[in-house]
Amino acid sequence: MTRVSELSLLTGWLPVVLPLLGVLGWVWLLFPRAQRYRKAAMPVALLAAAVLTVALYLFVEEIWQLYPDPIGLSVYMLIAIGVAAVLLIVPRILVRRTVWTGVVTALAAVAVLVAVGTGINLRYPSYPTVGAALGIDHVKRLHADQLPLREQVISGRPLESVWSAPSGLPKGGEVMTAAVPPTASGIAAREAQIYLPPAYFADPRPLLPVLVLLAGEPGTPQDWFADGRLTETLDEFARAHRGLAPVVVVADGTGGQPANPLCLDSRLGDVATYLAVDVPAWTRANLQIDPDPRAWAVGGLSYGGTCALQLATNYPQVYPTFLDMSGPDEPTLGDRQRTVDAAFGGDTAAPPSANPLDLPLGQTHQDSAGAFVVGADDEQYRPQVERMFHAAKAAGMDVRLQIVPGGHDFAVWSIGLRVQLPWLATRLGIAP
Repeated sequence: MTRVSELSLLTGWLPVVLPLLGVLGWVWLLFPRAQRYRKAAMPVALLAAAVLTVALYLFVEEIWQLYPDPIGLSVYMLIAIGVAAVLLIVPRILVRRTVWTGVVTALAAVAVLVAVGTGINLRYPSYPTVGAALGIDHVKRLHADQLPLREQVISGRPLESVWSAPSGLPKGGEVMTAAVPPTASGIAAREAQIYLPPAYFADPRPLLPVLVLLAGEPGTPQDWFADGRLTETLDEFARAHRGLAPVVVVADGTGGQPANPLCLDSRLGDVATYLAVDVPAWTRANLQIDPDPRAWAVGGLSYGGTCALQLATNYPQVYPTFLDMSGPDEPTLGDRQRTVDAAFGGDTAAPPSANPLDLPLGQTHQDSAGAFVVGADDEQYRPQVERMFHAAKAAGMDVRLQIVPGGHDFAVWSIGLRVQLPWLATRLGIAP
């Protein structure tokens, strides 16, 4: 029997029922019999909701410019409905001052708000399940002191040619939470989430490759587990490869939410140093993995996709392999001038040195390889990803392009990672 926390918010019956309940709640709030309510309170509340939403739109899109991508107008319309529902609670209760009216009105407003949240989640699929929306997961999490080093290890390329899974190997991997100290970068970074495949718990232990994975902006390392089903994807791969899979370090690429340090070393923080120096150093010091750079890759989605390509072009000796999923073609805070001012103090000569679109054109990267993934319906980023693919190919990189059905969401990124894992496994030395 499916647990409530595992019910899907993107498919099935729940994303249909919740909006229907919201419609019923909206009917209750809008259509009482009292004329004074319909002619005075209701129009005022609806007008106030419209004004507040327009003000929010202007602040977010024109002044704050928190996100480089504009938020869809449909989202603001849903927000306006939610605001109106809240503003109508008190006037609706005052129509008939009874306990029953108060309870029904409160439930009606909650139903509308839940429906609004469901609609926004369908537009930007950040929470695939009820548990993800409530911050609940059923993943067993380990601590670093629970991972003793093995005296005997197995190495070789490909690992499948020298590895035999022992009896009693776990059926699935485990997730470890760890604070990766910013020794060289000095930035404030959130804890990393680390997937350890079943083979990591074997004795002797195979020296596994490493994939450093990044979320988007806004985003957290947990997104890949809650929204991207990372554990399920890697467990599935491991079952088909005798417990072997990459160790995946989902590192913090922004330092907070909502932060956008552009994944480079600038006035906004030395994020590139954190990801290219601090994270690899901590991983090699605390986990028994393959230290050979040929066994290391970096990947990410959206902001994290651009970040992965920035790291691959700026630090090819650290990350000669990359996975760019729906990444913009340059780091941005919304427009070029705003980016230059915030990150480089107005120095217009600085951005090209951190722009992956420019870097491959003037360098050769014969030892670098990568995969680009983008949604077929991602009208904003598909042209940018395709442009980056051709630029990387022209620079001598061994690159591939995968277009997945869908838009700019985890449905695309989860499929993209699953499909690219066999290529990554070969590139990183697991499979032949």
